[in-house]
Amino acid sequence: MTTRHTVQLLVAVVLSVLCLVQSFQPLISRKSRTHREITQAAILRKTADVCRDIAASEGWSTSVAVDDSLSASKVQKACSSPTTAAFLLSSVTYQSAIASIYFSNAMVDTVSTLKQEHHFDNETFKAGRDLITAGVAAVKASVKQEEYMAGRWILGRVCHTLQDFYSHSNWVELGNTAPYSALIKPDQPLENLADPVTPTCRGCVGGDCSNNLLPEVLKKRLLTSGYFSMFSSSKPAGKCSHGGPFDRTSEQDPVGGISKDEVQSSHGSLHLKAADLAVRATVELLEDIRVAAGDKHFLRLMGLSHSSVLCIVIDTTGSMSDDIAEAKRVSFEIIDGKRGTPQEPSAYILVPFNDPSFGPVIRTTDADVFKNSINKLHARDGGDAPEMSLSALQLALTAAPPSSEIFVFTDAAAKDFHLKSTITALIESTKSVVSFMLTDALASRRRRKRSSANKMSQADVQLYRDLAEASGGQAIEVTKSELSQATTVIKDLSLSAVVTVFQVARNPGRPEKFTFTVDGSLRNLTAYITGTSSLTFSLTSSKGISQSSSQPSGPLASLTTAGNLRRLSLITDSQSGSWEISVNSNDPYSVKVIGQSSSNFIYNLVEAHEGAHRDFSLKEGRPLSGGKAKLLVSATGSDTVKVTEVTLIDSFGTKEVKGSLQPVGSDNVLVTFSAVPAGQFVVCLKGEDSGSTSTSTSISFQRQASTHIKTSSILVTAQVSNTNVEPGSTISIPFTVATAINGVIDDSGTGTFKMQVSNDRGYRSTSPPAITIAARSGGKADGTVTLTVPASAASGTEVILTIAAENAAAADINYVVLRFSVVAKVTDITSPVCQVVNASNTCPSSPSLCASSQWELIANLTDGIDGTGIERVTILRGNGTLTTGTVAGARGENIIVATYRASCCSQNVLLAAVDRVGNVGVCGRETATSTGGHTLSLSFSLWISGVIFLLLT
Repeated sequence: MTTRHTVQLLVAVVLSVLCLVQSFQPLISRKSRTHREITQAAILRKTADVCRDIAASEGWSTSVAVDDSLSASKVQKACSSPTTAAFLLSSVTYQSAIASIYFSNAMVDTVSTLKQEHHFDNETFKAGRDLITAGVAAVKASVKQEEYMAGRWILGRVCHTLQDFYSHSNWVELGNTAPYSALIKPDQPLENLADPVTPTCRGCVGGDCSNNLLPEVLKKRLLTSGYFSMFSSSKPAGKCSHGGPFDRTSEQDPVGGISKDEVQSSHGSLHLKAADLAVRATVELLEDIRVAAGDKHFLRLMGLSHSSVLCIVIDTTGSMSDDIAEAKRVSFEIIDGKRGTPQEPSAYILVPFNDPSFGPVIRTTDADVFKNSINKLHARDGGDAPEMSLSALQLALTAAPPSSEIFVFTDAAAKDFHLKSTITALIESTKSVVSFMLTDALASRRRRKRSSANKMSQADVQLYRDLAEASGGQAIEVTKSELSQATTVIKDLSLSAVVTVFQVARNPGRPEKFTFTVDGSLRNLTAYITGTSSLTFSLTSSKGISQSSSQPSGPLASLTTAGNLRRLSLITDSQSGSWEISVNSNDPYSVKVIGQSSSNFIYNLVEAHEGAHRDFSLKEGRPLSGGKAKLLVSATGSDTVKVTEVTLIDSFGTKEVKGSLQPVGSDNVLVTFSAVPAGQFVVCLKGEDSGSTSTSTSISFQRQASTHIKTSSILVTAQVSNTNVEPGSTISIPFTVATAINGVIDDSGTGTFKMQVSNDRGYRSTSPPAITIAARSGGKADGTVTLTVPASAASGTEVILTIAAENAAAADINYVVLRFSVVAKVTDITSPVCQVVNASNTCPSSPSLCASSQWELIANLTDGIDGTGIERVTILRGNGTLTTGTVAGARGENIIVATYRASCCSQNVLLAAVDRVGNVGVCGRETATSTGGHTLSLSFSLWISGVIFLLLT
């Protein structure tokens, strides 16, 4: 065995034994609060708080208690304005965003387990604070670039380190009842840190560590944290240890520890206090990001949106003029019909392509910008049919939020078909649904040379069919004249709260009956059947009423046909229960049933870590064939939903694996599948909602995930401890490829695997073309990918790297998807200075007279000479009007003069100045009463800021 293999084996053993014991448990714990619960609680509180502020500023009220009783569905409703009341709401996007943040949080314990600064171990306060503040700056840069997914992944890691401070240090033991704000403010000093040679602990007695902090430490309020090591018992004399069975330093005097990670920890009696402070500290961090980003961008970072995006990928070559016109027509119809309503798309994405070019991505929240962009598209050039469709689709998959609906318009084969594996990996990773509008798919392309080379072959079309099936989308094959009928699908899927009730594909086809459950919460139920012209079907309701495919209009549905697509608008009035679709065809076909409902679910593959404290982390790539598979499932849309069954059903309908359910808090269920066979599966969920009706009877419902889960006998792993990369730098990413049998790595496995490495930015990278697992290598082989980020890359840009390994027979593939953030080093860490120079005292003392009078506040704000400059001044609190102007200071610095005017009935105001890198400075006025009097209250820190300002000028 090589030295590298020995090191890797040692690290693997360490990780499996350590089991994340040196922090709050990441995801699941029966008795203690986890990083997942702490992070989720903080996000729910802050988003509810932001929505409450928005409601007040817009003149509508929302009643929600900002406490531990909050849930995603409650916050979603609280953030809904009166105009939203008539629309169905879905919390899927919100809960998915929260999940991505807490999974990233948990990942720190996997990839940075032994890095002390990530956990504030060994008194690494400055290094830990540097990680937090640099991470917060990176989140702000990502949000500025509207790279919200990248921002969530960075935010999760930052939250982990921040939260660990409260369980690993003695902050709680010192009697502090508020968060340590200096941890998120790099321009504030870290005070009262214990000297490296100052003793801080005495040994625990008989396992009792309740009084092991030295009285002198408590008296002087010295800040310390426990030392931790799995490999050595050495530590500085007299220093505290972390504690626990895997901390060898706790064996050396002073023995024991001060950890509060769990209720069973050395200081476990303080666990709940530490967890509560961790929640409040996370809320404080989120508030800092909220002020820097603005409410709109902050809520998008949190995934709080009532609607989906509109994402169009379109071929612009010579024969596509009709298709471009139709894409324009249907997009404009969606935009104009929903503008100003809660169902207006939250963002618009357009990716054009031809050959040899593709892109750029146009991504905007402004409908008029999108309209203008699509208006500029013109069909031109062409002649050689294959186009860069998959390269464009790759851009769309990485630009769109997870679980988006993406529509591709083309009449040409994919020239870049080699990207199929990358596209499949991104589909599975993002859970986005891709549907293809294929016009004249098997005919010669119009206005082109009519040679056989310009025709799309069955193999060309099958590539699109395969990708559509993998994502849960459809490959709709129509003539140019039929396209306008087919694009109704886009309007169907652009509604709010769309759920998949049932979906299946058969290739080869066979006559078969399919059943699905219609529940009372469903609206606008629609079924799609694709197949050849010879396909026939019949539909039967729960009451036994039937309708055949020969009836375009009947008692159960109205039917329209365009090309290979049959669209059925179902009539389900008072017919809840089990419905049936019977399909008669021996050719390939698909069936999909969708509707609108608040009740849905999200799921994520997780993997277990063995040891004394079992827990889980997010699993990348496909699960191993024949092994166990675990899903963390969350019901969405209602606090009264109960998951009753989760099943994996294979694409051929011959295998079904039922999971065992374990509730793990709030609306989460851990689902375990034993020995999942090789194949391609979909996740099906059944549940009950006891709060959907006024009766005591629960409503049973059925939902299905769109994206397929495919198993593999290949394992690809790549762990990167730092996913931030500076512009102009090159990073190396080591990876490992292994073979497996029955879900376990095959130590005697051998083989050669083709490597496919791609990134969505087209940045220069290197990788081995193939990896060979040699005999007696433990069934593994190692390789390295390099990625070079150009110096011109903007800070906040996300780069998604896909590493895939395919076996020699091209019959099996697995992958890992890594997200990197381009982060320029921030040198401006000083917050803008805000000085109130005048606040008028003209308000009457009587509250009854306040409406007839106004008051005024004038403040000077500057970022100094060396700062990056103030980018935005906003009202954080107050409902008056703000005007600003700029003057030059005595030293040449820009000074923004802010004038705030308001009614005397509202005498409180808080202004925020945000500089170009996201540093925040605030100042304002607080009165003893909001309806009378004129007491001016400026904080001491604000007074200091004013003194500094005067000194500078």
